[in-house]
Amino acid sequence: MKDKKFHLGWFMNFTSDLWTGPFEQAGGAPWDGQFYVEMAKNLERACFDFIMMEDKLAVSEAYGGTKETVLKHAFGMVPKHDPAPLATLISASTQHLGVVATLSTLGYPPFLLARLCSTIDHISHGRFGWNIVTSAENAAAQNFGLDELPPREDRYAMADEYMDLVYQLWDSWEPDAVVIDRERGVHTDFTKVHEINFHGKYYKCRGPLNTAPSPQGRPTFLQAGGSPRGRDFAAKHSDAIITLADGVDGMKAYREDIRGRAAAQGRNPDEIKVMYLVIPTLGETTEEAVARRDRLTTSQAFAEQTLSLLSSITDIDFSQFDLDSTLPHLTTNGEQGSLDKFQQSGSGKTLRELIYDSADFCSSYPLCGTPSSVADEMEWLMDEVGGDGFLITLHNQGVSRRHVIEVTDGLIPELQRRGVVRTEYTQNTLRETLREF
Repeated sequence: MKDKKFHLGWFMNFTSDLWTGPFEQAGGAPWDGQFYVEMAKNLERACFDFIMMEDKLAVSEAYGGTKETVLKHAFGMVPKHDPAPLATLISASTQHLGVVATLSTLGYPPFLLARLCSTIDHISHGRFGWNIVTSAENAAAQNFGLDELPPREDRYAMADEYMDLVYQLWDSWEPDAVVIDRERGVHTDFTKVHEINFHGKYYKCRGPLNTAPSPQGRPTFLQAGGSPRGRDFAAKHSDAIITLADGVDGMKAYREDIRGRAAAQGRNPDEIKVMYLVIPTLGETTEEAVARRDRLTTSQAFAEQTLSLLSSITDIDFSQFDLDSTLPHLTTNGEQGSLDKFQQSGSGKTLRELIYDSADFCSSYPLCGTPSSVADEMEWLMDEVGGDGFLITLHNQGVSRRHVIEVTDGLIPELQRRGVVRTEYTQNTLRETLREF
């Protein structure tokens, strides 16, 4: 039995499943959320810490200047429904699993976001988390009255002020403001509910929040910090950080960097869990698992899906590049970390070869084999990097009932037998669950 366990989360979208495959038929319909409730119940049965829902706020036309490809394939892209209502549905259908929704500072006025998060935290009895994003697509900015996104550094300056404001809103009610004194006829002590009168460079808000203090006081915070500025932001605010690192050395270096930045800001580094994105491809034999991965990643559909996803999150049109030519080094005002991960092995490689390599584009480390062999690698990785856990996902942010069951009923029991992941829930809130070990 290991003294130190590691954490597990699942990264998904409120979007279509692998609707063209022989084991996935729904294509997302009906959009009543029950497919995802079933997924969450399986994750809770396997004692995952949380399920996390990614989100985007636009139908991207970055690939080829048209929305055709993202709508044609649907896979992980469009339709993409609002994660906040799904978070409430999942939390009402589970008892222990944390539920994390991606909510953009671009799309929500601070007061509305603070109120929404507080409400879902109440409904979930303290199991709600907010994945903090600023949005990275010009198309999303144009849906909110802007011509284009502000530069990345300006977005983080705005995000810093945004966080200052929502913290003050959550603190605008003192913890003991609600008294419910029947004899005096007083529900809430008005002297313990305060205006904040926030006046910043970007935001202005009177306050107070009009919701009662939630079980966690504020939601659990998740964030993916890639750039130095993003890492500072994540180290300052996050309870858990999502990262797409580059192999063992990259995983170790990222965690050490985040822990150093957290300590420099006066935080206890142990309170921040670094979660590495991984895609375990499982089979009854390693050869079977490799063949499954190769069937997916050598298809024309996978190439289009990969490039359209990259285009949408980086605002770079990858249709302009020849598949059989080397890719020039690229930079972006969008998600630079994802772009760097894709092109990091690109020295002398064609775009087609990079796409094949990107079978593990959304994975910090390739995991392909039997449940036992993959468990060996996950256990070894955590020992090597001193790490905190994994955020499991599927290629190109897909959703698959079969993939979930293979992990929850094959891989997780193997990890539990080794004593490296939890076998029961012992804490009440998501933040407490993440800080349990």
